[in-house]
Amino acid sequence: MKTTEPGIPRHQQTLAAPFTYVGRGLHSGQKVVMRLLPADADSGIRFVRTDVPGADRIIPAHWRNVFDTQLCTGIANAHGVVVRTVEHLLAALRGCEIDNATIEVDGAEVPIMDGSADPFVSLIRRIGVVRQPAPRRAILITRPIVVANGEKFAMLLPHPTPWVTVEISFPTPAIGNQRLSIPIEPETFTREIAPARTFGFAHDIARLRDQGLAMGGSLRNAILVDGNRIVNEEGLRFRNEFVRHKVLDAIGDLALLGLPVIGHLRTYKCGHALTHELLRELYREREAWRIVTLGEDELLVAREPATAPDRAVTHAKAKVSDREAGDSAAATQQ
Repeated sequence: MKTTEPGIPRHQQTLAAPFTYVGRGLHSGQKVVMRLLPADADSGIRFVRTDVPGADRIIPAHWRNVFDTQLCTGIANAHGVVVRTVEHLLAALRGCEIDNATIEVDGAEVPIMDGSADPFVSLIRRIGVVRQPAPRRAILITRPIVVANGEKFAMLLPHPTPWVTVEISFPTPAIGNQRLSIPIEPETFTREIAPARTFGFAHDIARLRDQGLAMGGSLRNAILVDGNRIVNEEGLRFRNEFVRHKVLDAIGDLALLGLPVIGHLRTYKCGHALTHELLRELYREREAWRIVTLGEDELLVAREPATAPDRAVTHAKAKVSDREAGDSAAATQQ
């Protein structure tokens, strides 16, 4: 069957016009002016630090540029110029099927908005999307790719459409165990995922601020969990808003591959660090995927037996143990 079947656009897309947003960084607390602009085909998503002079200010949104995964995703270029908390905006662009855009920011962090991707999506939908003449390419997953850390895991599985399944587990009854399995397509993303806000815990606030983190956090841009209760007066936007936000984060981190993914991302108790390890593992396992041109290549998705995910997790844990043992042995010999 042809690669048009997944329902994702055959041609690249960009914004119809520029737009500007002024907000504050979640971790820095600093005021940020951000401007999104259309970009040429095949240019991808790029951040530009307007407060940095010269050519050193361009930071491509790519997994190789990730340098920070503590409570957010931060990227940096070879000159050490950084921008943090990029995941919500990248999720909005991927969810709205934007391939090419330039993001100008006058500081080191993307504004947090209301803690979700909903304001970004609303602005993108209001401005509109333009189809570009260049064909769209995608990463087609043909064999399972898995990383694990103890009981936590992240995997990419063959699937005929872009799909995400996320499961989380927290000891507080305010969250508990939550699971969501959902396609990645614009209407579903806009309705079910984009409004889900980031969240944090009251007992972590002092420690984080001692580390210079969450300086801009408030009840206007995050859900605050204190013991067994939700502090925000308005409550939750969804009964399972926590796992929906984890789906949002996963889509944003997956966008750092630079191309849409035709496959199934499945995670359990996974954060930014393990997701980025999965992206690195994908590039180590080149036989497990290939790049296809939508509308031109044949879409051949390998069909795995129903037990494949569990078997893949076991295999991944064994690989991790072998790799760590090899690293330890090499360090001993040096």
